[in-house]
Amino acid sequence: MTQKPTSDALVLFGASGDLANKMLYPALQAMVKRDHFDMPVIGVSRSEWDDAHLRDHARDSVQQSHTMDKPAFDKLAGMLHYVPGDYRDPATFDKLQQALNGAKHPLYYLAIPPSTYSDVVKGLDRIGATRGARVVAEKPFGRDLASARSLNQTLHHVFEEDSILRIDHYLGKETVLNLPYFRFANSFIEPIWNRNHIRSVQITMAETFGIGSRGKLYESLGAIRDVVQNHMLQVVAMLAMEPPQGEHGEAFRDEKVKVFKSIRPLTAEDVVRGQYQGYRQEQDVAADSDTETFAALRLHLDSWRWAGVPFFIRAGKRMAVTATEVMVELKRPPQKVFDEPRPRHPNHVRFQLGPDRVAIGIGVRAKRPGPAMVGEDMELFVCDQKHEGMSAYERLIGDAIRGDVSQFDREDGVEEAWRIIEPVLKQPTSLYDYAAGSWGPAEADALIAHYGSWQAPRVKS
Repeated sequence: MTQKPTSDALVLFGASGDLANKMLYPALQAMVKRDHFDMPVIGVSRSEWDDAHLRDHARDSVQQSHTMDKPAFDKLAGMLHYVPGDYRDPATFDKLQQALNGAKHPLYYLAIPPSTYSDVVKGLDRIGATRGARVVAEKPFGRDLASARSLNQTLHHVFEEDSILRIDHYLGKETVLNLPYFRFANSFIEPIWNRNHIRSVQITMAETFGIGSRGKLYESLGAIRDVVQNHMLQVVAMLAMEPPQGEHGEAFRDEKVKVFKSIRPLTAEDVVRGQYQGYRQEQDVAADSDTETFAALRLHLDSWRWAGVPFFIRAGKRMAVTATEVMVELKRPPQKVFDEPRPRHPNHVRFQLGPDRVAIGIGVRAKRPGPAMVGEDMELFVCDQKHEGMSAYERLIGDAIRGDVSQFDREDGVEEAWRIIEPVLKQPTSLYDYAAGSWGPAEADALIAHYGSWQAPRVKS
C-alpha cells in the first residue's frame, strides 16, 4: 500500500474542553518525553485566551494528571499556539490558516460536540485546508444509525474515508490489544477457537463508581450507548474475527466489520437493563429517569465459526468491583473418565483487560496429590502483570499522525454496530433497579441461566 504522509501540525478543536484537559495534554507530554512528537499544536476554542493562557492551562492539566515532566512539558509548551473564535465565524478559520503557516498535512482533532462538526468542516473547506489532511472524530459517533450516517455525510463532504479517524480510546489500550495478538501469534489457539470447542463467551465491564459529574451527558447516553455500542462490541470483534490477510490497517478492519455484519439485531429477549439505586438523585439526572446504568446482552453470531455460541455482555456502574474481563468457556470432555463429582468450572481462557492489569489465564484441572484419582481446578497464567506503558490516547494520537488506521473505526463498522443495538434503543426494555456494590439486577441471571452463571472477574491488588 502507498505510504501515507506523516502529519506536520496538530489542530485541537475544543482546546479548552474537558477531554483535552483530562486526556490530550498529558498524552502529548508523554509523546514528547518519548521523542514521538515534534510539531506545532494549534488550540482552537471559543475561550478568549492567548498562547500564554493555553500553556498555563495545559500545565495545570498535566499537573492534575500527576505526570508532570518539566523538560518534556517545557518543550511541549513551546509548540502550543492558540486561535480564539467561534466555529461559525469565517474569521476564526482565517486566523487558523495563518497559524498553520503552510503545514501541508495537518491533523484536525475534533474534541467538540458532533453538532459543531458541520461548522468546522465548512470553515476548513472555505480556507482550502483539508487537502492532504486527516481528521479525528471522538466517540460516541452519533446516537443511532441515522445520526451516525448524517455525521459520516458531514465529514465526507471534504474528507475521504481513509482520512477520517473515528477514535475509540478503548482500542488503544495495551490490555485490549493483547486479544488479537494472543489469538494470532500462537498456533495452539486456532484449533479450539470455534463452535466445536467453545461453549460460550462472557465479557464483563464493571465499575464501582457512579456517574459523578456526568449526569447531563449520561442521561443522553446510558450504558448501551456509552460503552456497549463501541467498547464492548469492539472486544467481541477482536475475539470473533478471522485472521486478517496482511498487516495493513484495512485488512484488520475488514475482518472486524465481517463480525459486526454476522451479529443479529438485538431483540427485547436478548437484553436486560438496570439502574443503580440512587441514580435519580444524582446531579443533573431526571427524577423519573429511564436511563440504564447497567446492561446485559446476549449476542448471536451467524457465522461458520461461531454458530450456536452465545456471546454474553454485561456492563454497569456501582458494581462490586472495577474490572474488565473476558471469559471464554470451553466445552466439557465428552466422557466422564474419573469417578468424582462433576467439576464446577469447565476449562476456559480468561483475559483480564484492566483497568491497569493485563492477565491471560488458562483454566485446567490437574490431579490432587494423594491416592485417589480426583482433581482440582487451577489456572495457568500466560502473563499477569501491571500495565504501566503508554496511554491509549498517546498510542492512538501517534497512529493518527502516521496514518495507521487499524485501531480506528471505519464508516461501515460504525453503522453496523448501530444496526445491532438500534432495535432496543427505539423500543426500550424494562428497567430494573439494583443495589450499589452488587452485580446488577437479578433478572440478568436468567439471560445466561441455560449456560450456567456470570463469572465474577478476578481482581488482584
